[in-house]
Order: sequence, then structure tokens, then C-alpha cells
Amino acid sequence: MAQAPVPVERRRLLTAALMPLLAALLLWVLFGIEQGYGLDFSSWGILPRHLSGLKGIVTSPFIHGDLEHLANNTFPILVLGWCLVYFYPKVAGRVVLATWFIAGVWVWISARPNYHIGASGVIYGLAAFLFFSGVFRKQRSLMAISLFVVFLYGGMAWGVFPILPRVSWESHLWGAIVGVILAWMYRGVAPAHVPEPIVLEDEEDEEAPPSAPPRRLHVIYHYDPGDEAPEHPRTDLASDAEPWWSDHDHT
Repeated sequence: MAQAPVPVERRRLLTAALMPLLAALLLWVLFGIEQGYGLDFSSWGILPRHLSGLKGIVTSPFIHGDLEHLANNTFPILVLGWCLVYFYPKVAGRVVLATWFIAGVWVWISARPNYHIGASGVIYGLAAFLFFSGVFRKQRSLMAISLFVVFLYGGMAWGVFPILPRVSWESHLWGAIVGVILAWMYRGVAPAHVPEPIVLEDEEDEEAPPSAPPRRLHVIYHYDPGDEAPEHPRTDLASDAEPWWSDHDHT
């Protein structure tokens, strides 16, 4: 018996989840190798203002300090990554790469002289991009995504402040800044799988066609010679139709 074809929309949903899933899987594989062989990959993080730390701009998102660190980053990668690929497929790759490298460069330039590891800088970039894309575009369906991000990860905002000494708040801050800038840069790129905004108009608000100004008529009263002329002939009447008594001479 032939298998029923997978609906198109379901296929799109699954396709959008593929790349974030592979990225998260790669992080777990690397962590398993590190733990299984007793290795220490922390030296592959970003070491600010040291030439040896430049390689960390590329490699730091793949390295995590412990199981809790990795677990905390896995779920946001899956959720935010899926939202990015599904709703913004045209710019998803550019957003990830720009956040990854630009934020990494600024961490290397300005952060504390410690090894900075983890994918949280990229995660902050994705969250900021998704949130501010809805804000800048002012579209209801995209604003719903913004509210979804706030609902799930609103507490991430505290991560951009130097509260916990062992947390790379610099990575969070620069990732978020890059995400906001990218959301502004790509605000004109049409999102995918989002209905077009509907403009609702009330009949009362519709602009009525301009009506023709009333035609002013100078009404002349005609009378028989035997009648008395009116003391004050009316010449200020305005009408859209010509009165029956005008232009009729009774003499």
C-alpha cells in the first residue's frame, strides 16, 4: 500500500528543524568526545587581545564547560534556530554567521582576559533578531513571535549585565547588539509562512466622493403689470434643481 505523502506544511516544519537539530547534535558529540577522552577544549575559546585566542572566534560556540552549560544552550538553539529558519529562511544563514563572527571579534577586542566559551552569544543574537524583527516590521503575526521569544527567554535580558563573574556577559551583550542591528538591516526582507497583513476599513471611514457644489440661482420674480412688485426680491436661493417659476414670463 502506497504511503500517503507528507503534507507540504509539515515538510517545511521538519526541514526548518533539521539544521538546528544537527547543530545541537554536533555540540553534544564534541562534549562527549571531550569528556570521554579526558580532554580539555577550553583553550579553544576566545582569549581577548591574544593572538592565540583569535581561533576562538570560530571554535568557541562549540565548546561548553559542563553538562549544565550545554543543556542550557541546547533548547534555545533548537527553538530559536527553528524560528529563524522557518520564518526568515532568506537571511537565516547570514544572521547566524554575522552574529557568530562579529560578536566574536568584539568579544576578543573588549572582553575580560579569560577564555570565553559557549554558544550563548549566538543564542542572544538569534533572540534579539527575532524579537526586534517583529518590532521593526510592525506586523501582528511577527509581533506574536516577538512575544513568544519574550515569554520563553525574557529572563535572558539579565545576562547582558556583569552579575555573575563566571558568565561571559560580554558574549551575551555583543550577540544581542549584533542581533538588533541585523534585524534593522533586514527589516525589508519578506518573511516566509506569514500571512499578508489585512487592512480593515469601515464603511463610515471610506472617503466619500466629493459632491458637486450647489448651483446658485438668481431667481427673478415676474409679475403682471397690475400687481405690485415685491419689496425684497430673493436672490440668495441655492438649489440643485431649477425652480419651476424661473424663466417663465407671464407678461
